[in-house]
Amino acid sequence: MNKISATRKRISFALKLIVIFAAVTGTFLSAYASSKTFMGGRRVFMYFTIQSNIAMAIICAIGFCLLARAKPISGAWHVVKFVGTVAITLTGVVFGFVLAPTLGANAWNIQNTLTHLVVPVAAVVDFFAVSGAAGIKRKNVIFAIVPPLLYAIYASIGYVNGWQFADSINYPYFFLNWGSTAGAFGFSKELPFMGTAWWILALLLFLIGIGFCYLALADLIYKKSENEETRQRG
Repeated sequence: MNKISATRKRISFALKLIVIFAAVTGTFLSAYASSKTFMGGRRVFMYFTIQSNIAMAIICAIGFCLLARAKPISGAWHVVKFVGTVAITLTGVVFGFVLAPTLGANAWNIQNTLTHLVVPVAAVVDFFAVSGAAGIKRKNVIFAIVPPLLYAIYASIGYVNGWQFADSINYPYFFLNWGSTAGAFGFSKELPFMGTAWWILALLLFLIGIGFCYLALADLIYKKSENEETRQRG
């Protein structure tokens, strides 16, 4: 594993603090918002957004402590960071390009901005700041689909058992509504346009693609910065 430079460490420390602050603040504001708003009230902890934000905050808090040590960080830890980064990317992309257009002008309130924009952006930049040094193997990309797949199972169990993700709604997101007009494998001319199974498959394939892109870009950025540092020392 390559050594992380002092400059990248300082950048990573700052980004990790941003993630922790934004995730904690956004979760708090969401939990105390009106239950009439999207992901407002105590039920927010049933949503992938809040779960992924809490997980990312924990990952960054532990990562902050590990990075502060003089000893190298294990490859397994970088894989965990990678998986969390891909998961939080899904949170941001799905909200920004799928959910926000359906929610209208009220989509980007303070809590949604923190949990769906600030945390994902800071977490992704942090990944590129330090993870290129880890040399994460491409085969680990498959682990990126584990969190959303587990959540899809969780949401499906909730749907079958009638859990209330919101008032009179037994699913967290419209594309996880097994009882929609599109059903599981069908298609429709209105939301959700295609069945829940197709949405799940599309999102999992998207995550695998994002995973490969992140690893390739992280390696490229790291090698370029290493070459620049070598030239400066020379």
